[in-house]
Amino acid sequence: MYQIGDRIIYGSNGVCVIDEIKMIEVPHTAEEKAYYIIKPVYQECKISVPVDTKMFMRPIITGDEARSLIDGIPHVDAKPYYNNALRQLQEYYEQKLSSHSCADLIELTISLHRKKKEVLSQKRKFGAIDERYMKRAEDLLFGELSVALEIPKSEVRAYISSRLETA
Repeated sequence: MYQIGDRIIYGSNGVCVIDEIKMIEVPHTAEEKAYYIIKPVYQECKISVPVDTKMFMRPIITGDEARSLIDGIPHVDAKPYYNNALRQLQEYYEQKLSSHSCADLIELTISLHRKKKEVLSQKRKFGAIDERYMKRAEDLLFGELSVALEIPKSEVRAYISSRLETA
């Protein structure tokens, strides 16, 4: 069970903080159930989540884990994924996102950047689906790295670049 103040990844909401834990009456019953009241770090809302939810939750990575993942970027073998069937392309990207793994987000982000570079070098247009998933993957990844490294989200890209340059 998480504690108040714990920073977690919650589903596709990204980084959230456990704001409170309270008993809430279940509608149409006399029962009460324990709920986490969580606040997404990069959104203005609060979410009530049953403590026993089946929705994905995990603690965020540590600063050391974040630095280790960044240092491993040059060794990531991320090949661009091509598929003319848009549904299969979306399913592939959704599967990568739904792992909630920073390593998978790094691989997806790198592969999409490589795909964009290849497509643009051939004077073709980068697909809207590719663009949307690249933004989502970066947003989730940079959000977690930002909190783990205790730097503003807007500085994560520069932090990664400078760390890779000095490696």
